[in-house]
Parts: sequence; C-alpha cells; structure tokens
Amino acid sequence: LTAPSIQVLELTHAKKAEMQQSRGAGEKSFQNLIVGNPTMPSLTLKIGEPPEQLSPLPGAQQEAIEIGKLFNTQPLIGSQAKEATIKSQISQANIIHFATHGLLDYGELQGKYRAGVPGALAFTPDEKEDGLLTSDEILDLKLKASLVVLSACDTGRGKLTGDGVVGLSRAFITAGTPSIVVSLWAVPDAPTSDLMKEFYQQMRTNPNKAQALRQAMLTIMKTRPHPKDWAAFTFIGEAF
Repeated sequence: LTAPSIQVLELTHAKKAEMQQSRGAGEKSFQNLIVGNPTMPSLTLKIGEPPEQLSPLPGAQQEAIEIGKLFNTQPLIGSQAKEATIKSQISQANIIHFATHGLLDYGELQGKYRAGVPGALAFTPDEKEDGLLTSDEILDLKLKASLVVLSACDTGRGKLTGDGVVGLSRAFITAGTPSIVVSLWAVPDAPTSDLMKEFYQQMRTNPNKAQALRQAMLTIMKTRPHPKDWAAFTFIGEAF
C-alpha cells in the first residue's frame, strides 16, 4: 500500500469521503466495468517506423471472463471493448478492471499529452476513437469508482517529479477514484491472469484491498515462485 506523495494521499482521502457521502445519500447503484483483450489498435512507437497492431492478450481475455463471473458482469471482450463504449460506461462504474496493453511512454512521441502526463491504455478503435485512452483523456473523466485495476504493463510508472510519479495512476486518482492497483513493470500474460482472479477471490472475504492483494501474491508464489510473475502490482490509495 503506497501513497506517492502527501498531495495524492490527501486527494484519495477526499475522494473516499465524497464517495461515502454520495452513496450514503441514496445515490443509485453502480455497475462494474470489466474489459479484456480488446481488438488492438495500431500505432507507431518509434519515429520513422510504420504503425503496427499491438499483440493480442489471450490470458487477459480469460482473466476478464473469470472476473466477470465473480461479479455477475458481462465483460467487454475483443470488438466489444471499443474506446467509445468504455468512455460511455466508465462514469457509472463501481469497480473498473482493464486487462489490456499499457503504454508507458505513449503521448511523448506523438505529441498527444498535456501537462506532462504521458501514458495510454489500448482499447478497440472505431471511426470516432483511435483506441488509445490517454492520461490526457482520463484527466477529463468524472469517475465514481471505488476501485480501478489496471491489469497491464507499466501502469504504475510514469514521469518522475518532485510530487511523485505522474502517469496513468495519477490520472485515474485525479479523475475520481480513491483506490487503484497498477503494475511496476511489463507483466507476463498468464501469471497476471491468475493473480488477478485470486485477488478478487480474496476481496470477497477481506474488505482490506491491500491485504487482499498481498494474500493473492502469497497464494500465487506457491506455484509461480519467480517474483516477475506475482510481485509487479502495487496498491495506491484507500485500502477500505
């Protein structure tokens, strides 16, 4: 459980209190938003190279299906996981789970970020959206989610500043969620799927989300002992 800065800690406390107040006032119930293995967009990652489609993530697809069963939620898979669809549903989601590609540096090369906040998540493109939900776009969202899980590579990394790490995690917290799970390196597909399913199983009996993540790691390391398979994820924000 971490808070990258005092400012972020203050922000997550405020978001949690605001959420409890609004739901205590009888605000309508929320659905969950679970996404896995979208039909990947194509993009240029290096100057002078042609666009290439990002690789599919079959483990992420199975991950989303299994987590959807736990929450009795129909996940958005493949062509259903359009960026436009996600944007239309995300503001009314309680738990948001994205199993896709995380692009740590996206925006710097393409000139598509403001306020020094790089990063993007890959979703299905269509005629209106390019399939890349950038930190810039996330900052404009109005989230009411109690938990966001970015089951993707490098989602906890970003630009190092005097106020901590600025990237996808900070963008989601600023947009309104008090709790987020992110990764610190490029995570392997199948082990990550196992870890995430175990995390949500632990959450069913343990309301402390950080403790649930820890217990999931302890369980997975019994069959996958190498730290690269279970140690990448960290919890930022409010554990309860």
